[in-house]
Amino acid sequence: MPKTAKKAEKTAAKTEKKTEKAVKKVEKKTAKKAEKVSKKIEEPVAEPSEEKAQIISEYQVKPGDTGSPEVQIALLTSRIEKLVSHLKTNPSDNHSRRGLLGIISKRRRLLNYLETKEKTRFKEISKKLGLTK
Repeated sequence: MPKTAKKAEKTAAKTEKKTEKAVKKVEKKTAKKAEKVSKKIEEPVAEPSEEKAQIISEYQVKPGDTGSPEVQIALLTSRIEKLVSHLKTNPSDNHSRRGLLGIISKRRRLLNYLETKEKTRFKEISKKLGLTK
């Protein structure tokens, strides 16, 4: 057997080993990803609190609705009321005050969006929640 044929066999064997290692590595990674995905699927979804569920059911546009502007505005209003009462008893809590300002501005953005899209829905939610512009 000539030397070049032996060298070719050796290099072929080396590349075969390298590809086997690469395949094993990829298989391990895909197995890990599949495991992570299965763990995510098994995790139960947290149910909202009774108070939050009651607000959602009261302001939802259709059954199962949790993301409409009306629901979001109502939930933010509830959080704002809680924070305002907290700040009345703890006037030096500036961290909560900053959070309150963020929540108020988010509610304002949602109200502006609703006002530009559908004035009737904006007026209804403003009246229901007792909000003034």
